[in-house]
Amino acid sequence: MTSKPSAPLKSAARFGVLFLVLFVVIILVAFGAFFQVDQGERAVVLRNGKLSSVAEPGLGFKTPVLDSVRFVSVRDHNVTMPLEAYSFDQQPANMKVSVTYRVPVDRVADLYSEYGTLENLQVRVIERRTPDAVKNVFGRFTAVRAIQEREKLGVETVQAVSAAMRDAPVQIVGVQVEEVGFSKAYEQSIEQRMLAQVQIETTRQQKQTAEIQADIKVVQARAEADAQRERFQAEADGIRMRGEAEAAAILARSQALASNSNLVNLIAVEKWDGALPSTQVPGSALPFLGVK
Repeated sequence: MTSKPSAPLKSAARFGVLFLVLFVVIILVAFGAFFQVDQGERAVVLRNGKLSSVAEPGLGFKTPVLDSVRFVSVRDHNVTMPLEAYSFDQQPANMKVSVTYRVPVDRVADLYSEYGTLENLQVRVIERRTPDAVKNVFGRFTAVRAIQEREKLGVETVQAVSAAMRDAPVQIVGVQVEEVGFSKAYEQSIEQRMLAQVQIETTRQQKQTAEIQADIKVVQARAEADAQRERFQAEADGIRMRGEAEAAAILARSQALASNSNLVNLIAVEKWDGALPSTQVPGSALPFLGVK
């Protein structure tokens, strides 16, 4: 016959079980009172479903049972959207737009209050508003300008998308127009038009170069003509001056001869070599010799 356990043993066993349960509860409560927030996140602390606070990165504390925690990423996120738009000249284009965004740290509470999760924000705001903003900007560009002024198209697209998200708890980091595709026929016509413009520009530059070279030749010819004119003028001045000098000398010589008749005989004597002429006309006198 088995003996029944005594009352003290039953009481001790119940106390041990109760202590063990209480210990487990305390452990669970203690560990449930703390939570850890990553550097790229913020924690939304809810008390009985109502937003209580937003916790910064690090170790956080919450009231067990009453509080719950929801984590929101504040890192950069990217979404790519294909869309179809029409240019200013009514040319259809298949586009691919990539949007990079983040939730500002000071708007985390607004994000959770309005949208609950980051995914809801992306679906309800970014993916709905971005196509309209991009189409409005693209519609101000002709197909040719959209290709030639790609950088300007990108800048205005970023501005338009950022303005469309102004009231939402999101910051647009960047918008990239990754693809702009027209029909094959239209792309070929654009290419031919651009080649024609290049040829026109090349012809214009060649014409300008030819005009500049012609101007240079004209200037050079004019300078050469001026230089030759100066040389001729200098030669004419020299001839004139020599003529004037010779005329002055002849005049002085004639005046001297007129005033002194013996000067002729003196010059003749100075130039005579002392020899008498070998032949003489009969009855003529010897030159330059006076015979008494």
